[in-house]
Amino acid sequence: MASKKYVYLFSEGRADMRRLLGGKGANLAEMTNIGLPVPQGITITCEACNEYNRLGQQFPPGLEEEVAARLKDLEAINGKKLGDPENPLLVSVRSGAPVSMPGMMDTILNLGLNDESVKGLAAQTGDERFALDCYRRFIQMFGNVVLGIEHNNFEAVLEKHKERLGVKFDNELTPEALREVIAEYKDVVKSHSGRDFPQDPREQLYMAIRAVFNSWNNPRAIVYRKINKIADDLGTAVNIQTMVFGNMGSTSGTGVAFTRNPATGEKGVYGEYLINAQGEDVVAGIRTPKPISTLKEEMPEVYRQFEDICQLLEKHYRDMQDIEFTIEKGKLYILQTRNGKRTAAAAVKIAVDMVNEGLITKEEAVLRVDADQLGQLMHRRIDPKAKLEVVAKGLPASPGAASGQVVFDADEAEKMGLDGQKVILVRTETTPDDIHGIVQAQGVLTARGGMTSHAAVVARGMGKPAVTGCDAIKIDVENKRFFIGDLVVKEGDIISIDGSTGNVMLGEVPLIDPQLTGEFETILEWADSFRRLKVRANADTPEDARRAREFGAEGVGLCRTEHMFMQVDRLPVVQEMILAKTKEEREAALAKLLPMQQGDFYGILKAMEGLPVTIRLLDPPLHEFLPNIEELLVDVTRLQATNGDPKELEEKQALLREVRARHEFNPMLGHRGCRLGITYPEIYAMQARAIFQAVAQLVKEGIKVLPEVEIPLVIHVNELKRLHELVDEVAAAVKKETGVDFEYKVGTMIEMPRACATADEIAREAEFFSFGTNDLTQTTFGFSRDDAEGKFLHQYVDEKILKEDPFIVLDRDGVGKFMKMAVELGRSTNPKLEVGICGEHGGEPSSVEFCHQIGLNYVSCSPFRVPVARLAAAQAALKEKKGKLEQKGE
Repeated sequence: MASKKYVYLFSEGRADMRRLLGGKGANLAEMTNIGLPVPQGITITCEACNEYNRLGQQFPPGLEEEVAARLKDLEAINGKKLGDPENPLLVSVRSGAPVSMPGMMDTILNLGLNDESVKGLAAQTGDERFALDCYRRFIQMFGNVVLGIEHNNFEAVLEKHKERLGVKFDNELTPEALREVIAEYKDVVKSHSGRDFPQDPREQLYMAIRAVFNSWNNPRAIVYRKINKIADDLGTAVNIQTMVFGNMGSTSGTGVAFTRNPATGEKGVYGEYLINAQGEDVVAGIRTPKPISTLKEEMPEVYRQFEDICQLLEKHYRDMQDIEFTIEKGKLYILQTRNGKRTAAAAVKIAVDMVNEGLITKEEAVLRVDADQLGQLMHRRIDPKAKLEVVAKGLPASPGAASGQVVFDADEAEKMGLDGQKVILVRTETTPDDIHGIVQAQGVLTARGGMTSHAAVVARGMGKPAVTGCDAIKIDVENKRFFIGDLVVKEGDIISIDGSTGNVMLGEVPLIDPQLTGEFETILEWADSFRRLKVRANADTPEDARRAREFGAEGVGLCRTEHMFMQVDRLPVVQEMILAKTKEEREAALAKLLPMQQGDFYGILKAMEGLPVTIRLLDPPLHEFLPNIEELLVDVTRLQATNGDPKELEEKQALLREVRARHEFNPMLGHRGCRLGITYPEIYAMQARAIFQAVAQLVKEGIKVLPEVEIPLVIHVNELKRLHELVDEVAAAVKKETGVDFEYKVGTMIEMPRACATADEIAREAEFFSFGTNDLTQTTFGFSRDDAEGKFLHQYVDEKILKEDPFIVLDRDGVGKFMKMAVELGRSTNPKLEVGICGEHGGEPSSVEFCHQIGLNYVSCSPFRVPVARLAAAQAALKEKKGKLEQKGE
């Protein structure tokens, strides 16, 4: 059997061989084959890299011989030989993974130079300074990349000689100075690596190939793959390409350009270049590059040719291109092209423009825009040009950025916010008690809690940035300050947070407003024409509902009534209801809450006129509405120790007894949800009456409303049956009292594994299901969400025990199986059953795709995620359509 082929000439490859040759190798092959001026070379495959790693950093058998054979072909093409003292072939050795990872892996230029061939290069070019400059660059890059010597050891030598000669730039050094630099560079290599700089070009080459293979697993590459969800088993190719030189004087140069502006998407060549330089000079920042437009004056013919190539490549690849080029003595060479990285705003504009230009279809445009990235357009963000002083990092819980004064108390945050001051609410963790402070704060920072903690969920719903689980901050509430190591940040100090990265910064940072363009609306209109899934929003206030509707929501998938209970004017009444000794006392307190709740529902239902609104009856355990037990203990102890007011002490002690009586060891699995409705039916009866009285009022006003009453935490059909009957009784009473007829639905939130397993029984009593995947994930995994995300879940993801955080990306293999089971069982007994999802997964693209695949009717997410969900739902439908066509062979 023939051995595996590991090495390809550029002329042997194609664009569709990306998985084998890497993105760079496949594009170099493609450009070669369409006749562009590409310096010739060879590509070692990604398979060779993976085999190298599998064999414990050893070359696969036969690889060196195959490289040597293809190198002979390359020498023949160029009429030069590697290491020839009179006519040397010099090559660059570069990485190139199947997925673009710019700057993450390693490159070596000018390989093939040694003490003899540098003389040949000088004679061949008639430029000794240029040849010596290439040699010193090679020693520096090889020493850093291959031998692991810190870059600054070489820079110190270079700076010393520039200072001695009184020159500013590298290209001003004389041949004599460069010879001294080279000698000292060799000393640096010897002292740091314990060996002489290798003079054999073949040894140099194989050492460089090893270094590029090894760079696949360098720390920055690993982090980049993790952030961008790139698989670890792809490997990198190695591209060995004939050197062309941009550092051969005033008619030479090098640069990087895009076929469109990667920040704005505007059409036109955009980039920069340097005269008399090599590639690394452009990105190193030692010399200031010139805008590509000035090349038109300096080298008009080269610029015209480059512009033509840009247009050709963009049309060929049908996407915006990021192009590296070199000019050697007036001749243009293209070293690389790839689909360019771009901002969300640019991605949307480019996709829409390319449809209008006839380059791509609307379907392709919708698939081109990263749904997750679309969220960037909905929030203020940090100016990318700003210099930041990052002092801590937490979880990027809610996107956007904000600056403000540090405040540790929700009441103070509310007061200052209402006074027009900008504040960041800093808490160990937030609770529903803090919601009024979050409303008025610019953003939230917590020391504990995960991506779906209270602070994260509430902040996302409000479109406010949040950084959670930032365990680097140690909060001293009593003295109103927090510590990061030795750094002390006091109340009133200004900090900034970036909810898209998790970064915490000192001081105020410059922010950029959202850029919602006509193209943004266009891409979403196209998306809406392709998707099957409806998209609703989670909204607890009329303002949230109106905003959601502006973003294209087709209803409210979750209205959480407990958030209404937490308002400052209502909390005392709620506490009165909870602490009531008799049913009569409880009903008296509920009677006070009834008109308040009715007003809430009236506003939300009116804002969503003609669209469904799912209202979840009270879900959390009642202790959440009572004072904190630790704070009460402190108050009681203080009053006892200081002989405080006896009446106040008696009241506090009585309250403490009540709070203790309601204490639960695990309240999230305790007396909450429909269990409250069973034990205190008057609570659910009041809420149902408030809903239906609001509905009757709106119907009288001629407004069409579609209320859906949702019973939470059901585990048994008998729970739902009893509470469904309760809701029906209240509805009948309101219809009779008001003389108004109205339609409504009653359904349940599916958030417990038992509910999924008995969904066929539960569906007989339900008109709809809505998956609460945050709790379903907790109960499936046996994780306490906040504890897991704060303590060990990140390690599970880092060490690949779990591929993703299941609270961020829906766990298809576990939670997903329960969901699929519930859908199939539910519709087996109730074919008309409507099924949706209202957990935070409803706005995450991979999770939205899964919801499409298992046949859900809708997803619901925070208002600011609605556009993301609309796009993700369209992409899921288009991928499914594409898959079916491929199966048919079309």
